[in-house]
Formats: sequence, C-alpha cells, structure tokens
Amino acid sequence: MNITGRVKEVFDEEIHEIIKARDTLDEKSIEEVINLLDNCTGKVVLCGMGKPGHIGKKIAATMSSLGIESYFLHPAEAAHGDLGTLSREDVLLMISNSGETDEVIRLIPNIKMIGTPIVAVTSNMNSTLVTMSDYQIILPYMEEAGILKLAPTSSTTVEMVLGDALAVSVSELRNMRKEDFAVFHPAGTLGKNLTVTVNDLMNKEISNLVVDSSEKVMAAITKMVASGSGAIAVVNHEDKIVGIITDGDLKRYIANRIDLYNMEVDKVMTKDAVCVLDQTLAVDALRQMQAHGRAISVLPVISDTGEVLGMIRNTDILAGGIFIS
Repeated sequence: MNITGRVKEVFDEEIHEIIKARDTLDEKSIEEVINLLDNCTGKVVLCGMGKPGHIGKKIAATMSSLGIESYFLHPAEAAHGDLGTLSREDVLLMISNSGETDEVIRLIPNIKMIGTPIVAVTSNMNSTLVTMSDYQIILPYMEEAGILKLAPTSSTTVEMVLGDALAVSVSELRNMRKEDFAVFHPAGTLGKNLTVTVNDLMNKEISNLVVDSSEKVMAAITKMVASGSGAIAVVNHEDKIVGIITDGDLKRYIANRIDLYNMEVDKVMTKDAVCVLDQTLAVDALRQMQAHGRAISVLPVISDTGEVLGMIRNTDILAGGIFIS
C-alpha cells in the first residue's frame, strides 16, 4: 500500500464531495438562511448528534469568533431541560445527514411550542427533519471516504465547510472588521496585534532610561547596565529627547580605541533618534524597528510632546506574543 498516495486519495475524495455540494446548493434556500441568521436578534444555536454534533460545536465556535452569538445545544441534554435555553428570538440549525436522527427529531414538537425557527441541514430531502423544519439546506448524497464508505467523513467535512460559509457570509454582511475580531480574541496573535500598545510592554523605569546631554558617558553606561535595556535616551534641560546611545554605539567606539570615560554624552549620542509614541501598537513598533537599513532592537518611547516615557525592546514585544505575519 502506498500510504502517502492513499492519504492524498482521501483528500481527493472529500474535495470531490465538497465541490459537488457547492455546485448543487439551492441559491434561494441559502439566501433565506443567511438573511435569517443576519437578522437574528437572539443566538444562533447548533444541534446535532454524534459526528454532526461535533461539527455543530465547531460551527458555533466559528460563529462566536466572528461576533455572531452562538452556542451548541446537545440533543440529549436538551431533552432533559436544556431546551429552556431557547427563545423565539434564536435560530436553531439542526444537523442530521439522514434527517431521521431520533435524538434530534423528538425535540422538534417542543421547539415548535417555544417558537424557535428551525433550519434543517441534511442530505435527505424527504426526511422528517425537512418536513418539520421552517428552512432547509439540502445537501446532496455524499459518498464517505475510505474503502468501507461507512464512517462520517465526507459528509461531516461538507457540513463543516457549509458552517464556515454561513458564518463568514453573515459576518461580512455585518461588516465585521479586524478590530472587532480582536475583541473576541484578546489572547490570540491577531487580537494582541490589534490591541496591545507600546505602553503595555515598555520598560518604565525612567530614572535608568534617560541621561542629560551634558553628563559624562560613564553616567550613561552605569544607567544602561542598571536598566538592562541596551540603550539610553539623551534628553536636554527640558527633558525632551535629543538623541540615543546604544550598546552597539559604545562597542564601536571601544573597538576604535576611543576614550569614552571623560567624554560628554552629546559627543557620543546618535542624534535624530528613531522614537515611538506610547500609544503606538506594539506590532507597528516592531515593524518600525525592522524597516530601517540595519535592524533596530530598542526604541525610546515618547509622549506627543517629546518627553521620554520609557524604552521598548524587540524582545519585550516578542515576549508579549506580538509577531509580524
């Protein structure tokens, strides 16, 4: 058996069924369901048993990620009191490939009494689920992957892709933005990239991060060692930034055998230092560090009036889970 070849054949089998389902979708039914979901004032509830139930959980999670209030209702638990979570304002998507799943079908009379509209997702247009539902998405008969053609594979893949399509379409109708997505993903990379600012991550031990331009270089070195930032901002008598000294600058002077210890800071500093405002997104600060000819590893953080507020290193940003994709 060619194992890799067989794996690719399963991919091909499931891709074939996805394309078949895509090409046989009823336009009117899909538009009705998407408009129903878009206008839902309650929650979108997913319900299914077995493998379709697992798919329902995934669809509910995807919808929640995209700002569509959603949850999964287990049919067995629903029959023992969880139907109380439903309301007339909700929309219920019931997934059953056969359309005859006992645990799903027996809930419908009570759901009718609650008044929650039901969307059937099934491959059996003549099923009980279709007969008793308010809206229908009829998928074609799908051949499961594998020699036995028994385990739910292609059918559940198509159901999951359909769920993704519904979720994405509704989120786009609602004008979902990256910033909105970030609100629901504060711990994810995208969420952090869109919410975490330089102020959240910077070193604020200001006494060790600035030195007056008239001081000796030795004072700057002492403060740099104490701060561990690898750089120190140089300020004038108004505490406004006028330059920067980095450990790289010092190494270059030492390599050239220049006596630094008796020199004033303003003779050594790099003028026109690259700085960043404290409310700048950390990911933008990281881009700024990488945008120059030679990589910058640390930036002074300033206020809009030029006052030094702290120092941000690329390692501080990366440690905060911020990355450039």
